[in-house]
Amino acid sequence: MNRTAALILASLIGITIGIGIYTFVYAKGGSYLSNDPAACANCHIMTEHFDAWAKSSHRTVATCNDCHTPPGFIAKYATKASNGFWHSFAFTTGDFPDPLTIKTHNRVVTEQACRKCHAEIVEAIEAGPGADRAYADDEPSIDPRPTVGEEMRLGHSVASTQTSCVRCHMHVGHWVR
Repeated sequence: MNRTAALILASLIGITIGIGIYTFVYAKGGSYLSNDPAACANCHIMTEHFDAWAKSSHRTVATCNDCHTPPGFIAKYATKASNGFWHSFAFTTGDFPDPLTIKTHNRVVTEQACRKCHAEIVEAIEAGPGADRAYADDEPSIDPRPTVGEEMRLGHSVASTQTSCVRCHMHVGHWVR
């Protein structure tokens, strides 16, 4: 190997090691491999979201990964790697929206998580009016109060396959601004 090739190879190895040290030591990159919500707060711009999640009703039932990464090992870590790269790029260049906005792929992942955990509610909405009314001896109930399913359908006039949970409930989990 000639001197120039050796210098280029040594430079590439040095750059790779430097990026690795930065990522896993300074930026606490190893923490992103865990399910610990505190890892999301490593980045100062996410602290507000972490603090809001810690005060939310979801803090005891869901972590950041439960709502913001798809199920499955490969899909989860591919999403985390992609998000990590683009977050790092945006914060390094200073080119990010404030307040933060969710990307289309991540919105789909979050929507699917809502529907999975709240499947009973989704089914009640999709069933249509009166589907959960109790009837005795083929006689309609005369109870004027709305059933749970009917209450859930209030405000969900568009078919739930077209309605996005996060469109109206975007602050559930971690309300900010």
